[in-house]
Amino acid sequence: MADDHIRYDILAQEALRGVMRKVLAEVARTGLPGNHHFFITFVTDAPGVRISSRLRERYPDQMTIVIQYQYWDLKVSDTGFEIGLSFSDVSEKLEIPFSAVRGFYDPSVSFELEFDVKPEADAANESVQSLPAAKPAKDKAQETETEDEKAPAAKKTKSKKDAEPDPEPAGKGAEVVSLDSFRKK
Repeated sequence: MADDHIRYDILAQEALRGVMRKVLAEVARTGLPGNHHFFITFVTDAPGVRISSRLRERYPDQMTIVIQYQYWDLKVSDTGFEIGLSFSDVSEKLEIPFSAVRGFYDPSVSFELEFDVKPEADAANESVQSLPAAKPAKDKAQETETEDEKAPAAKKTKSKKDAEPDPEPAGKGAEVVSLDSFRKK
């Protein structure tokens, strides 16, 4: 097989992260349309991730957040996003670079993206920062269930608030397709 000097794999990942960035930027401007909502799984120890020490202790490897009913201060930049969420009635501000996102899932339309995330050891001496623990939430009490497992978390995550069934009904799950499946053999 010939060497890929263009690095199509990296270009494809960047393009797909651009889809997520564009969707989140639109939601920041206009809110969530229809029944759309998102499960976003990210690596908590990736460079640039800023979460409270309380969340970092609970989810040292990865966590999944749910953007659905109550979130606030969603801000999207070229490199990442910030969002306010509540975890067990405690308001938290999270800063997540797009490079730390492992999965993006919209169960309302069974749309899922999975990304490669560089291990922290491969990152060029960038430090992971912790934010101080936040104060308790008042009326913004979205309970967010998270997963700390290596499996695709979006398929296993549930919202505590509504004790909803799995967001993916049996037989109607999203199918993750590898880029290799599109290549001619």
